Amino acid sequence: MFRKTIALILAVALISVGFTAQVSAAVITTQQTLSVESRQLLVSEVQAKLAREEVRQTMVELGVDPEQAQLRVASLSDQELARLDGQLDSLPAGGGALALIGAVFVVLLILELTGIIDVFKRA
Repeated sequence: MFRKTIALILAVALISVGFTAQVSAAVITTQQTLSVESRQLLVSEVQAKLAREEVRQTMVELGVDPEQAQLRVASLSDQELARLDGQLDSLPAGGGALALIGAVFVVLLILELTGIIDVFKRA
């Protein structure tokens, strides 16, 4: 019985030797290190912008889960990440509200001048 147990252990050990993983090591350049660090910095900047309260509210109103958006930012390619960061930087904060107020003012002015409504009471 002892010999069978030893033979079984040796057989399993010899079979498992063939399943070792191949590992490769290489020297990385300074440029590769900086690229990884700059990507991590860009990801954290975009995630910080998406974590602002007004952005989160807008995402919820549009039906986007903010946590899923944070996870998807981490999976973007470098080009997509740079484009998203540029778009977030170019969008004005609260710009939609100002445009809406301006449009309402223009509509009220046109309706007043045509005589459809009387917003500004004439004495």
